[in-house]
Amino acid sequence: MISRLADAFRETVSGDKSGAPKWVQQIRDYSTPGLFSSDSTVWEIHGSVSTLIGGIRALLLQAAHPAALTGVMQHSRYQEDLMGRLQGTSRWLTLTTFGSKELIEAEARRVNAMHSRVQGNFHDKQGVDREYRASNERFLLWVHCAFTESFLEAHRICRYPLKGTFDRYVAEWSKSAEPLGLTNAPQSEAELTATITDFLENELNYTDATKEVVGFILKPPFSLLARIFYKPLAYTAVRSLSDAERQLLKLKQPSVFWEHVARFNLWALRTALGSYSPAQQAAMDRESKRNGGDEEI
Repeated sequence: MISRLADAFRETVSGDKSGAPKWVQQIRDYSTPGLFSSDSTVWEIHGSVSTLIGGIRALLLQAAHPAALTGVMQHSRYQEDLMGRLQGTSRWLTLTTFGSKELIEAEARRVNAMHSRVQGNFHDKQGVDREYRASNERFLLWVHCAFTESFLEAHRICRYPLKGTFDRYVAEWSKSAEPLGLTNAPQSEAELTATITDFLENELNYTDATKEVVGFILKPPFSLLARIFYKPLAYTAVRSLSDAERQLLKLKQPSVFWEHVARFNLWALRTALGSYSPAQQAAMDRESKRNGGDEEI
């Protein structure tokens, strides 16, 4: 069953049962270095299966921003193509983490082209009608911070070891946003917390659309096996939210029981997948080749 689960997981996040679609294989092919080295905190955290919890958490948070929510509701077929949306997010995260700089630049051009088409109007927290563009730096900042905090908190709640520091992770991962046009990303955990608090107090809001999207994220139309695996991760994602974030999303704190089950599920998945994902292995191969095959990674 674990082997089937691993295959299903690879196909869910990459679109390929091997976990190595064409865009993952490209990580190995480029000769230039990536934004992050093999000893970076970004590799340490993103190479962990805790990112599954982090991704769910980030999507929950993004549902509370009226502008980001408008983009999802008007320009995304998330209910009909949830897998496609997850694979798109996974592609950006994977390529930016493990890809070479030239591959990241190509991916950024693809994402920026999509962002240029995502625009419309939304009602802000005060009910004022405003224009929304996915490429707006303020909205890019929110999406970046939601993901950054979520990956950090997911790693923390899973109690995985960390050689680096969370401050180092925030500073390193800020580089990932630059190709998309974001130049003012937080550089420390304190700055990240302050930015999230600013959004909570001034921009985030709970609407009927928020309720709909949050409900869908917590109970997606997965198969029975997938739901058994997914539910503990989703409930642990809710547990990892701050009290203020849960209160905003009108979510109760789940029992710690789900946290224990989630850690077991992730341990089993990691065992089935092996020490490194295909993308991380490809990046290691590329860096070894660039260093003449002599570097121990």
